[in-house]
Amino acid sequence: MKQFYYFSKNKLKFVEIKNFYRKYLFLSLFFGFISSFILFGSYLIVKEVINPDSKLSSLRLKNRQLVEEVEKLTKKYQEFENKLDELSLQSNDLRLSVNLDPLTKEDREIGIGGSIFNDVFFNSETEVEEALLNLDEFVNNLEVKLNLEKSSYSEISEQMKLNEKLFASIPAIIPSEGMRGDRFGMRSHPILGIRRMHYGLDVVANIGTPVYAPGAGKVSFVGRRGGYGITVEIDHGFGYTTLYSHLSKAEVKQGQYVERGELIAKTGNSGKLSTGPHLHYEVKHNGVALNPENFIYDDVQLFEIVKKE
Repeated sequence: MKQFYYFSKNKLKFVEIKNFYRKYLFLSLFFGFISSFILFGSYLIVKEVINPDSKLSSLRLKNRQLVEEVEKLTKKYQEFENKLDELSLQSNDLRLSVNLDPLTKEDREIGIGGSIFNDVFFNSETEVEEALLNLDEFVNNLEVKLNLEKSSYSEISEQMKLNEKLFASIPAIIPSEGMRGDRFGMRSHPILGIRRMHYGLDVVANIGTPVYAPGAGKVSFVGRRGGYGITVEIDHGFGYTTLYSHLSKAEVKQGQYVERGELIAKTGNSGKLSTGPHLHYEVKHNGVALNPENFIYDDVQLFEIVKKE
């Protein structure tokens, strides 16, 4: 390996340089790093001297971009809030359609302020900062509104199910074919000869004419009941009950569940207070007798409802 020497004035002779290549490589790297650092620093200094506003311009550009993004985001939030308000109006229409009270504007704004965005065009950094701070409040308000609408739609759904059950249960058809006789109201009793209240509707029909349930419900009574003779009573729920008397035969048992149009009995002439073959039909709500004719839809034919065996 080639050796390198230097002349020592103190020793007055040539002295060998040990580890020359290692020292040379170290010094080369060291001076290279120093040179690069000086050149890069000089570049930054020169750049700052020549164009001192470059960093400021970059920051301004980023700031403008951020402001534009905030404006876009704010507009989207406004649009979303407006659509949510429109949905709220539609839910009120649905509430009315299922016999629920609509939610008032005051109900919807409990715990919620007005819109937090009055102007989506920002003229200063302060306005941008204020809008950013309001975003958190907006999200909280939006969550309250969404939960309110969710609760409202859940209530509407439950009410619709309840209405379906009510509509299926409420007496809505004449239970037997025949001519209508004595109506609901005061009358002179044909047997007793005194004026007294007639709490039902008489349907004049031959013995054995089918009697059908006018609404779904549970049979609460089957048997003889004084002057009414053979009687069937149905509890329809929701406070409604119906009674059928002077029957010749009951086709259901106590505790049985029946649907509208299902055969429950046959007309007859049973009971001491019957003046001839007919069906005596009563409708009560919470124990109060009501006019059965108010629960008969004359535009619906009985044969359209009757359950086919």
